[in-house]
Amino acid sequence: MMRPTLAPELLDFPPEARVLLVNADDLGMHPAVNRGVIAAIENGIAQSCSLMTPCPAAPEAMRMLIDRPQIPFGIHLTLVRDTPHDTWSPLSPPHDVPTLIDTTGRLFLHAHAAQLLARMRIEEVEREFRAQLDAVLTAGLRPTHLDFHSLADGGRDDVLDVALMLADEHDVAVRLWLDRGRGIARRQGRPVIDHPFLDSFQLEVEGKADRYAALLRALPPGLTEWAIHPAVAPATGTPAPSGWQVRHTDLQFLVSARARELVEAEGIVLTDYRPLRRVWTSGER
Repeated sequence: MMRPTLAPELLDFPPEARVLLVNADDLGMHPAVNRGVIAAIENGIAQSCSLMTPCPAAPEAMRMLIDRPQIPFGIHLTLVRDTPHDTWSPLSPPHDVPTLIDTTGRLFLHAHAAQLLARMRIEEVEREFRAQLDAVLTAGLRPTHLDFHSLADGGRDDVLDVALMLADEHDVAVRLWLDRGRGIARRQGRPVIDHPFLDSFQLEVEGKADRYAALLRALPPGLTEWAIHPAVAPATGTPAPSGWQVRHTDLQFLVSARARELVEAEGIVLTDYRPLRRVWTSGER
């Protein structure tokens, strides 16, 4: 395991602080996800979120963010879709990104990510990432960070390099949790997580609240990030978002009195990507 850095001190917290960044992923995926993400932040312990611009509920999600300028959000850079039912396509014209689309004209399924990673051209990846950024900037929104949907640190070194370049260009941070990316950031004096990254899809649905409670009690000093995936119940007669049980149980814990009480009792400092962005972009490292 990589030796912890002084992330709390870089973020102006005491060095012994137990700092937790709870980020709600997949905003824009589905109306039920949009409402769940907002609820997890406004009524729970989540502190920030990540927006998927190629998804059908992205316009609604951006309107929600415009109405709530106090909510920090990042861009969930998206190169894959989750299920065959998802209609997600690149924001770029198809003829500009032919290696990023499958035979249906949509983004590759996550199950076929290896095929995508083997064929995609990096100039097309950059073109699509810029299109996803532009969709947000054109709406008058300013993100705090970039991260990746379902592909750890972008899935390829050159993809991560493009994201780091775009982050510097747009003055935002990047979520990094694999060794190479964390090493790059640390050599530049930029804060990254000190401890293993948690994706809530890795947790069993049964007994999840007790597992979350145990994780809060055992949270070590330093910076830890949880990527959680909340959603409310879908409207009657509409299909649920993929991973519904994971998303529903995430939301139940995040907005619970138990979660708030544990954070307070354990003296955990909750944060979002705004302090990370300030250090990433300050030039004072």
